[in-house]
Amino acid sequence: MSGPALILASQSAARRAMLSAAGVAFEAVSPHVDEDAIRDALRGAPPRDIADALAETKAVKLSRRFPEALVLGADQLLVTAEGEILDKPGSRDRAAAQLRRLMGAQHQLISAAVIAQRGEAVWRKTDSARLTMRPLSDAFIETYLDAEAEHVIHCVGAYRIEALGAQLFTRVSGDHFTIQGLPLLAVLDFLRVRGVLAA
Repeated sequence: MSGPALILASQSAARRAMLSAAGVAFEAVSPHVDEDAIRDALRGAPPRDIADALAETKAVKLSRRFPEALVLGADQLLVTAEGEILDKPGSRDRAAAQLRRLMGAQHQLISAAVIAQRGEAVWRKTDSARLTMRPLSDAFIETYLDAEAEHVIHCVGAYRIEALGAQLFTRVSGDHFTIQGLPLLAVLDFLRVRGVLAA
């Protein structure tokens, strides 16, 4: 890889998989930011602004440790039809509760990406997608979580669209990469401009 190194300020399996599949060389480093404190400080702000601020905080923090690298921070928020922001469930019971909350309705996923260098944001992109979840039986939810719980308790909405989560939906509107948590095509465009990827 020519040009500056890329660091992904995340341990997200989905984001690592997307970058790897696209042929991007990178190192993943956890940024260790207090996401709850940032969300609390931004309570009432538009969800897009919250996602962008979280992504920027991750990128800028690591960029101070690795000033010569391009540091990619990302975040994703789920906004219900009622305008509530849902967090990662963290447990099987909460995952089941989220699925019941979302089923039969449309929700929005907002994915933000910020790239920082030398402690300053140098690029940003926010994108959104809308997904309509079908009605789910209790039996389906239990079978689904038997297979997916260990993965989806760390995913907003308790699903991975690239896996069994595809079975949850009747309609999806938006970029598939955005749904997985990263506006990948825009990121790749910027990396080509900066010489990290061949043009």
